[in-house]
Amino acid sequence: MATSTYNCFCFTRKFKMGEVQPPDDVRRVFETYADGVGGGGGPTISAEGLRRFLVESQAEKGIGSAEVTALMEKLRGADGGGAKHYLEKIVKPSSSGFFSIEEFYHFLFSPDLNPPIKHQVHQDMTLPISHYYVFTGHNSYLTGNQLSSDCSDIPIIKALQRGVRVIELDMWPNSTKDNVDILHGRTLTSPVEIIKCLRSIKEYAFCASPYPLIITLEDHLTPNLQAKVAEMIKETFGDMLYIPGDEPMKEFPSPDDLKNRIIISTKPPKEYLESNEAKANGSRKSSNSNASAERISVEEADEAGAKDLSDCKSEASNDKDEDESEEEEDDPKFGKDTANQYRKLITIQAGKPKGQLKDALRVDPTCVRRLSLSEQKLTKACTLHSADVIRFTQRNLLRVFPKGTRVRSSNYKPMLAWTHGAQMVAFNMQGHGKQLRLMQGFFKANGGCGYVRKPNFLMKMGENGEVFDPSVPLPVKQTLKVKVYMGDGWRMDFSKTHFDTYSPPDFYTKVGIEGVPADTLKMKTKVIEDDWIPVWDEEFSFPLTVPELALLRIEVKEYDISEKHDFGGQTCLPVSELRPGIRAVPLFDKKGTMYKSVRLLMHFKFV
Repeated sequence: MATSTYNCFCFTRKFKMGEVQPPDDVRRVFETYADGVGGGGGPTISAEGLRRFLVESQAEKGIGSAEVTALMEKLRGADGGGAKHYLEKIVKPSSSGFFSIEEFYHFLFSPDLNPPIKHQVHQDMTLPISHYYVFTGHNSYLTGNQLSSDCSDIPIIKALQRGVRVIELDMWPNSTKDNVDILHGRTLTSPVEIIKCLRSIKEYAFCASPYPLIITLEDHLTPNLQAKVAEMIKETFGDMLYIPGDEPMKEFPSPDDLKNRIIISTKPPKEYLESNEAKANGSRKSSNSNASAERISVEEADEAGAKDLSDCKSEASNDKDEDESEEEEDDPKFGKDTANQYRKLITIQAGKPKGQLKDALRVDPTCVRRLSLSEQKLTKACTLHSADVIRFTQRNLLRVFPKGTRVRSSNYKPMLAWTHGAQMVAFNMQGHGKQLRLMQGFFKANGGCGYVRKPNFLMKMGENGEVFDPSVPLPVKQTLKVKVYMGDGWRMDFSKTHFDTYSPPDFYTKVGIEGVPADTLKMKTKVIEDDWIPVWDEEFSFPLTVPELALLRIEVKEYDISEKHDFGGQTCLPVSELRPGIRAVPLFDKKGTMYKSVRLLMHFKFV
């Protein structure tokens, strides 16, 4: 009987772990500034040599010997600095006052010691708040989608920990009409008591930034409940609460004036009167929702009036565009004393547009205010009244919020709003995606304090009222050159089989500019196969017409020939904040949380 022989061949590739070698540029720089000889006879850099390198090659201003010595000590872990994590795994530090090539390289590759942007507040914070973009949340209490997720104080805490400076609360009567809940009205979202939100805000308000926290209140309350909210706010925040004077505010205070203060922004009580009682009664008959018995403000109606929400928000069919006129009636139940308790807390008065959109953008020289527009209304305003929008935002505040169809808590492109001076570009902070990453990157500027000064060109006005025109082509102001040397850290933060079961990862890096249309550009490196420590050594050039608003977007992908490419980290950096020279760039996950070890070594140069 014949026998058959079957041979099985298994092909595997080794998980090679290459030696970590400094790029050629790093070696050349080291040789340029080396001014000593180490114990082993090799060249070294002294503290003075390192200082010269930082001043001449890295464009560090005003750095002295003491700061350089502190950097060297921190790298060697003398004070428990974060750089010790990278150093101990690869090279044993010398005890002399000199850097070896290995120590110099690991100094450059430490995000703690050599970050791409500054971590300190460095802009003038004494101008009115209207001169700044403000990190703004939308429906800050939602844990997920806009229709059925839970309402909680947890998303508020997370937003504050990330530096968000505007928290939005939607206030509705509870089921027994004797207290106040926070929820997204006329949806299936479960409520959270307002007092829980207020207490969490008090505890975390200034955990990430000392600059003012603004609470925007979307009000659907009866006069008695408004008075109750006023009392709760005063009792909870105490001296942290900023209470304005009785006179109309002709100019907003500065972030510096309001450090460690909480300020309230909402419509004055007369704007919240129960109106169109007959319409409301008609809607009650067709809705079983407890919340549907309450009125809906025009601003909320614009958010809620989209088709996707029609089943859960039956009253939204009665909404009006914000640029349409609307008559209001006095409410005999509204007492003067009750109104005053609530009104006194409002620092930034908000109002809905009355009449035509152009009229809503008219600047009143006697007072300042906040105007809210949906993303669609902003597009309309910027198309038809671009100059009016910019003039309005030079003194007043403009808040932009997502359209109602974004039920999954996605976000819109923020650049149109930024180029027209809108300060409060409200985002769903729980809706992770590209646009939120851009927002998070934008507010890494100015030390991540949540306030970023607007470019000067948006605040200038000519003799005849001329302002910046975003539609006019501009010449290239400067060119940013970005060199991607290498990456490391995935081997520490990911399992060996995370990217590929049988081989090391095949990484490539996407580099691009998000900005005005003329500046937007995307590029990518080659794929480096089978290497946990990829070396690309590629340079890209980005001509910029408006560098003040440009963002450098970086994303690492792991190439997969048969499937979707795996995510390997991302970051977004404000171009105006980039520090020239060789820098260590830490990467973040999709939600914006920084990895422990994953980082890129890059070089930035402005021409």
